[in-house]
Amino acid sequence: MNVVDLEKMLIKAARQERPSDKVPFAFEKRIMELVRPLPAPDSWGLWASALWRAAVPCLALMVALSVWSFVPRTSAPASSNLPQDMDNTVLAAIDQEQAVEVPQ
Repeated sequence: MNVVDLEKMLIKAARQERPSDKVPFAFEKRIMELVRPLPAPDSWGLWASALWRAAVPCLALMVALSVWSFVPRTSAPASSNLPQDMDNTVLAAIDQEQAVEVPQ
């Protein structure tokens, strides 16, 4: 059967049938539920939930790194002075700039 002919037959049958005056139970409520606009997404709530979910892994990582920092290392020489090494590393660029400058 041709789709166009089927469509014409269905429209003809629908026009011959008189609509009922009865309305289905709670019809207007169902329609109003469909028409009601969706609530706007709460961007602050999304951020808060994401941050709360990220708090536990961050806390675990912090504890693990804190424990790791207090574990004694056997591979490092006992005479190494970490604060002095850090100062030398940070100030190395300044020392190089001062060495390059030539007094006139």
